[in-house]
Amino acid sequence: MGSLLFFSLVILCSLTSISIEAEGIKSPRVLDLIIRDYTFKSYDLHLRTGKIHTVQLPANFSGIKVDTARFRCGSLRRYGAQVKEFHLGIGVIVHPCVERVMVIRQKLGHNWSSIFYSNYDLSGYQLVSPILGLLAYNGGSDVNFSNPFELGIHAGEKPIIIDFSNATTNLENPSSGINPLCASFENDGKVTLKNPASLHVCVATRHGHYGLVIKSPPLLPPPGQEIKKKISPWKVIVGSTVGSALAVFLLGLLLVAMFVKVKKKARMEEMERRAYEEEALQVSMVGHVRAPTAAVTRTMPTIEHEYRPYRPS
Repeated sequence: MGSLLFFSLVILCSLTSISIEAEGIKSPRVLDLIIRDYTFKSYDLHLRTGKIHTVQLPANFSGIKVDTARFRCGSLRRYGAQVKEFHLGIGVIVHPCVERVMVIRQKLGHNWSSIFYSNYDLSGYQLVSPILGLLAYNGGSDVNFSNPFELGIHAGEKPIIIDFSNATTNLENPSSGINPLCASFENDGKVTLKNPASLHVCVATRHGHYGLVIKSPPLLPPPGQEIKKKISPWKVIVGSTVGSALAVFLLGLLLVAMFVKVKKKARMEEMERRAYEEEALQVSMVGHVRAPTAAVTRTMPTIEHEYRPYRPS
């Protein structure tokens, strides 16, 4: 009973360490080293040289597919090799050229690709394929798994061909006229874009990580909403100043119009008052002075009694 409990605790601790390891990955370089370690631990010494072997990763790394094969350095240079989507042409150079070379092919799922390559500057572009990686490590005659170091793979007479035809399911329809570009993700954080050699086929000159990208479509707002654009602070200041000046100018015009209207109304009232007064009392010019005048009316004398001459008695 005690041994069973101890065995359960060991398994639980192992799963917990794997989960922490997967959650602690923050860079593609760290992921490469973890995949390298699992590859060397799972490699079977009895596998024939040049035979592709699938590496089983823990459940926390679901979405990542890894395959590996061991080659003799001289044979790889003379005959080349096909490792899944990667075709190494004749004359491929391995530096340094150790006796045996362990070639590892990676295929990152879309979730891992977006997580581990989000720190690359892909402004205006988006991935439409998984990230494919090709790396090589020393696998000498004694297969020294305790001290693997990275080797360089460089194209010789012919370039390294990468075929994405069977590696992706979300490429744009070729009839749409949108052709993807080949993206090379460098260790220094740079991305190099090139035109494909043919549809979904890229060429490379060295080992590394590659993918297909297209230009990002413009974001469309939800129905009934508009895209809010970020306005520059200078534009806000200039717009506010011009708007304020225009508002003051219009307010001044309104005040002037109101003043003119009031003056005109007062003038009309004054003219009406004067017209009424002049109609009631006639005014005429006496020299240079306006003076009221009245109509000339004269009462005719009337004889109250008939005149009779006086005669003394």
